[in-house]
Amino acid sequence: MADMLVKLYNIPCSHDIEENLSKSGIRIKKALAPDRSKIITFARTCAKDDYSDEVRAAFANNPVTCYIATREKELIGFACYEATARNFFGPMAVLESERRKGIGKALLLKSLESMQELGYAYAIIGWPAKSAVDFYKKCVDAILIDEKSSGVYKRMIEIDE
Repeated sequence: MADMLVKLYNIPCSHDIEENLSKSGIRIKKALAPDRSKIITFARTCAKDDYSDEVRAAFANNPVTCYIATREKELIGFACYEATARNFFGPMAVLESERRKGIGKALLLKSLESMQELGYAYAIIGWPAKSAVDFYKKCVDAILIDEKSSGVYKRMIEIDE
């Protein structure tokens, strides 16, 4: 799958979405070091793919480049940025039972806002799942980058292009 590109100067504000989620008891917040192992475990089991290595990389950044979604002190989603490469968003995962409530959109927007604060004008969504492409297009007008290779991911052992 090709990467996607987002114009950070055109993204919607996350405030209203976060406010609506908070009425349902859902909080979006920046991850803290004491929760690192819980988030890594969650990242290993929440989605089809194991995202724990990228979460570790996000926790190696200062400040940490990971947001989490919680309900009643339970982790229900996360999103990282600047984990695989500079200016890259991802990975992100939300529990299947919590999807379609705006949690993923809020995590995405908070991460992209943080990237904008770092001075980026554009962000790259790294190698999104086919099932997520329409989500990114709808939420932030992301566009597919015309690329035949696996981009930065071609250096991975199992791809090795």
